[in-house]
Amino acid sequence: MSFAWTLKILISTLLLPPGNGLALLCVAGVFRRRRWAFGLAVAATVLTIAQCLPAFSGLLIASLENQSAAIAPNAPKPEAGAIVILGSGLATDATEYGGDTANDRTLIRTRYGATLARRYNLPVLVTGGKLAESDTAEADVMAGILRNEFGVEARWQEAGSLDTAGNAALSAPILKAAGIQRIVLVTHAFHMPRAKLLFERAGLEVIPAPTAFFSHQSFDWLLSDFLPQAKSLHTSYYALHEWLGLAWIALTH
Repeated sequence: MSFAWTLKILISTLLLPPGNGLALLCVAGVFRRRRWAFGLAVAATVLTIAQCLPAFSGLLIASLENQSAAIAPNAPKPEAGAIVILGSGLATDATEYGGDTANDRTLIRTRYGATLARRYNLPVLVTGGKLAESDTAEADVMAGILRNEFGVEARWQEAGSLDTAGNAALSAPILKAAGIQRIVLVTHAFHMPRAKLLFERAGLEVIPAPTAFFSHQSFDWLLSDFLPQAKSLHTSYYALHEWLGLAWIALTH
């Protein structure tokens, strides 16, 4: 694992939940004799609790998911040359499968990509490389699942990328070499704004095909939306990860 990749993980841990709140509490503890330490501790506690509330995490992730609508099942066939499915990690060394397999996020995207491929009869590109802890590239695992479980053959496999920027940068030349300029992009709804931006910057036209929406479709709140839940902390993590990613793109491009 490279130094840059390790540094990226460490910074993400400090900026994203639950690390952000815990880091602030640690700072408050170290400087507890300072007058501002108590205020920082209160702010860290409020931040941590807020990130655990369905009402807060739902609004946070809706700000991303509302940027692209789902494709209706009865929508006409899009004018695109291929479907691109983005990987999102593996379940490594899964004993029951005899090796690496897709994690829940990758499987959700693969399943929806297979649905669209059968619906529209479009060729498929899967993208995702081999991480340090895995034995197989994400693209290879996804292609196997498409073939063996969904009856869809992936025409192209991009197996060298380690993140969304790499997905776009390495997939674009493969598609352009095949004469494809417009794609149907399959990923989670919260991930779509960043993924779409990166693929467009790689020179492709993108038709969003988001899946797995986390946010409410209405603001009919329930009491449970204001009670801390572990799954909401996970949702806040996803949302803040994407907003930080978008901010990084804005700063570096």
